[in-house]
Order: sequence, then C-alpha cells, then structure tokens
Amino acid sequence: MTEKILHPAETIELELAILMRRFLAVTTTKKIGTLDRSAYLLLHQISSNGSSGVKALAEEFQLDISTISRQTASLEQKGLVYRIPDPQDGRAYSLQITEIGAAELASNKQARYERVRELLQDWSTEDQQKFGELLSKFNRIIV
Repeated sequence: MTEKILHPAETIELELAILMRRFLAVTTTKKIGTLDRSAYLLLHQISSNGSSGVKALAEEFQLDISTISRQTASLEQKGLVYRIPDPQDGRAYSLQITEIGAAELASNKQARYERVRELLQDWSTEDQQKFGELLSKFNRIIV
C-alpha cells in the first residue's frame, strides 16, 4: 500500500486540529497554573498594552462584547483587574491589571513557560526558534 502524499496545508490543518484537541485536554485535566486560557490572555493583553476597554478587547480577540464583558467581570470579581471610569462617558470604562493580577499572570506565565520548555527539551535551539517564528507568523495572518 502506498502512502498518500498530503499537500502541506492538509498536514498543517490536521496537525492544528490535533494540537488544539491535545492543548485543551492538557489544560483541562492537567491544569497549568490557576488561570484559564481566557483569563490568561486577557491579563496578558492588558499587562502588555496598558488599560483597555471591553470593546477594544473584543476586537483584539475577535469575540463578542458580551463574552468579553463576562470574562472581564469574572477577573474583576477575583480582584485581578479594576475599572478606570471614562471622564467623557460615564458608562464607559477601561480595565487595568491589579498588583494581584500582575502576580497571578507572572506565576501562570512561568508555569506555562516551564511546561513548554519541558516539552521542547529535546529540540534544538534552532528548531525552537523556527517553530516560534512560524507560529507567530501564522497567528498574525488569522483574522
């Protein structure tokens, strides 16, 4: 029996599906850190880019405003972010990360880094660099 040669895009599509399934399984059953994926990404975005409104976060993550509102409300209840009122519009506000939020983000970032480092321990530095560059390039084109 001959092996079917896949187009590179077919291989990438299949490998991405497997990656997403395995990533979700690992983060659900063997939770890395204390933050779920959405909390981690929201805190990372606010920490990296400064205070941000719900609308801007929704646009950044390509999610509905109601979804981001629920997620940020949860972060606020946990004391990880706080609201900064908009002086021009009493209904609008931006979110800023708290000291607790920054510490939680740093702790989770370290735990995730250590897990990825462990998984890639047998890869050369060159392969790790190239993989990171290609993942970054791929993420930039997804809209």
